[in-house]
Amino acid sequence: MSHDGGGLMPDRYEPLDPRGVRTYPLSARPSKVSVADAARAWRAGGSFREYLDALPNQLAVQSLRRVVSAVLQARRRGKPVILGMGAHVIKVGLSPILVDLLERRLVTALAMNGACAVHDFELAYAGFTSEEVETQMAGGDFGMAEETGRIINEAVADGVRRGLGFGRALGERLIAARPPHLGQSLFAACARLDLPCTVHVALGTDIVHMHPSCDGAAVGEATQRDFRLLAAVVADLDGGGVYLNVGSAVLMPEVFLKALTLARNLGHRVRDFVTANLDFIQHYRPTENVVRRPVAQGGEGYALTGHHELLVPLLAAALIEGLETDAQ
Repeated sequence: MSHDGGGLMPDRYEPLDPRGVRTYPLSARPSKVSVADAARAWRAGGSFREYLDALPNQLAVQSLRRVVSAVLQARRRGKPVILGMGAHVIKVGLSPILVDLLERRLVTALAMNGACAVHDFELAYAGFTSEEVETQMAGGDFGMAEETGRIINEAVADGVRRGLGFGRALGERLIAARPPHLGQSLFAACARLDLPCTVHVALGTDIVHMHPSCDGAAVGEATQRDFRLLAAVVADLDGGGVYLNVGSAVLMPEVFLKALTLARNLGHRVRDFVTANLDFIQHYRPTENVVRRPVAQGGEGYALTGHHELLVPLLAAALIEGLETDAQ
C-alpha cells in the first residue's frame, strides 16, 4: 500500500465486476421523450392550426405554447400584455403584424426605445427607413434627414406642453399629419386605440438628438412621464399579466426591471405573471432582468430564440388561432 496525504490507497485498481448490477423493466422507467410528442409530417394544403398541432411537443415548442396560453389567459382576465421592443423589430417589417395584435387586444401596451420612434416615423411618413450608416457617416450626413429630426422633436416638445409623454405625443402628431403610410405606425395605432405607448430614451443615442430642434429638457420630461406610465401598467401585471421583451438586449430589460421595482416599492404586489424574451441571441440582461429575476417570487419566464421575422409572425398566428378557438 502507498501513502497519499495521510490516507491509504491501493497500489493498483481492479476493474469492477458488473455481474451484481440491479436492473428494472424499461416500462417502469420515467422517460422524457415519447412517440406521442413527436412531430407529424406536413401535408400540402393543410391549415395553419394543423401545422401548429403537428409541431413536436418538445423544448421551444412547449415554451411557445405556454407563452401563447399565458397571453390568451391574460386577455380573458383583463390583465395587460406589454410588448417591450427594440427597433430591429420594426426594421424587419413586423409593424403590420403588431398593429393587428394591438387591434385585437392581444397586445395592450407598447414600450420602446428611441430608435423605434425614428423608424416608425420614417416608414409612416416616407415608406422607407434605415440608412447606410458607414456610407452616410463619411461626410457627416448620417442621421441628418431634416423631416425626421424636425417633426419628431417638434412632436415631443408640443406634447410636453400639452401634458403628454413621448409615445402619445408622436402618435397624435402622426394621426394629425396623415402621412401616406399611417397604417404602418405603431405609435398612431396606440393613439387611435387609446393604448399605452411609451418611449424610453437615452439622450445621445438617437439621430434626432443631433438636430438643433432637439430640446433635451422636453425629451427628458417626455420619457420620464412614459417611464411612470409604464410602471403603472407593470403594476397591473400581478395575477396573470404578460411581459414580452423582443429584440432589446440592454435598454428595455433595464427599464422593465426599474419599472417593476418602482411598482413593488409603492406597495403593488406584482407576482404570478409571465415573462418571455424573444431574440436571435439570448443576452445577459434579458435573461436576468426579464426571464429570471422578475418572476423569482412567483410566475414563469421563458426564452424563445429565433429571428424576429420568423418568430414574431409565428407567435402572432398562434395567438390568433387561439383567439378564434376561444370565440367558438
